[in-house]
Parts: sequence; structure tokens; C-alpha cells
Amino acid sequence: MIKVSVLYPNSDGCKFDVDYYCNKHMPMVKDLLGEACTGVAVEKGVAGGAPAAPAPFAAAGHLFFESLEAFQKAFQPHAEAILGDIPNYTNVQPVIQIGEVLINARRSETGSFHLHIPGPARP
Repeated sequence: MIKVSVLYPNSDGCKFDVDYYCNKHMPMVKDLLGEACTGVAVEKGVAGGAPAAPAPFAAAGHLFFESLEAFQKAFQPHAEAILGDIPNYTNVQPVIQIGEVLINARRSETGSFHLHIPGPARP
């Protein structure tokens, strides 16, 4: 599984419209990417790691795909529309990271963590 994370750095003068992002941008992105996008998540930064530290990111959006190829194939035809919408909700340049999900922290019905680590079966 691939997770595409779009991180919006928090800094002086950072503006981020969470309502627009959650209610307009992300639904548009999910619709454009179609069935290739298997899930979405949005985070609003609330704090940093140290006491009273500001969040390093104002927000983060996450998109899930079965493979890097599935993401690229779905994103490429719609890149202009998706990227062109950024000024409607923020004035910061996002940082993008594409990663392979190795552990999904959701618990299964039996209480164990669901692992995506390749290799031999794990107990």
C-alpha cells in the first residue's frame, strides 16, 4: 500500500482554510482519482512535540493507493486541476512525501495490529 502525504508547513503568515480543504478540495481530489484512491485522511496540526510548541504543519492530507503506479496513473491526468486548487485554501507550498505503508495501526477484530511488512508471515 502506498500513502501520498501532502504536508502544509506552519509558519508566520501561514493561512490554511480547513473547511475548504475538507469539504471541497479533498472530495474533488477523491472524485478525480476515482477507484485508484482507496482512502483519504486529513489532519489539522494542533501542537508540536515539545510543551507549548506550535504544530510544525498546519495540516496534512493523505491519499492511499495499492501501488505507486496506480497513484501516478490516476493523478497525472488531473494534476493541473488538483494543484491549481491549492491557492483556494492556502498560501504555503506543500511538501509531498510518497511512502510505502509497512504498519497499519488500526486494530483488527482480534486486537492485533495489521502489518504490511513484506516477508515471511509474522505471528
